[in-house]
Amino acid sequence: MGMMKEFKEFAAQGNVVDMAVGIIIGGAFGKNVSSIVGDVLLPPIGLLLGGVDFGSLAVTLKQTAGDAEAVVISYGKFIQTIVDFVIIAFAIFLAVKGLNRLKRKQAEAPAAPPAPSKEEILLAEIRDILREKR
Repeated sequence: MGMMKEFKEFAAQGNVVDMAVGIIIGGAFGKNVSSIVGDVLLPPIGLLLGGVDFGSLAVTLKQTAGDAEAVVISYGKFIQTIVDFVIIAFAIFLAVKGLNRLKRKQAEAPAAPPAPSKEEILLAEIRDILREKR
């Protein structure tokens, strides 16, 4: 029963929940980027390069024979995946850069000095009274 209790404590930690949310949002973001790259960016680039369809770029190592499928290296899909990665990496870079800028601004802002304690106030009053008596 101790292991189950430890697991519940682990799963209830904020870090685990934050990580799960990040993974889910990251997966959705990756699908969006893949769609943008495959459906929006690469078709015009392929058109500029002479009507190239990146999804169909491949090298056939062995032709189809009977029931056996062809052996193909689909380097066009690889190019599309690399473009996806670069866009996602750049978006993450911008997000981290923004967060670091916010952290720097918070660190640069001087913290307000703490309010003096009652003892410090009393000592200051005593000091002022002694100065007046001189």
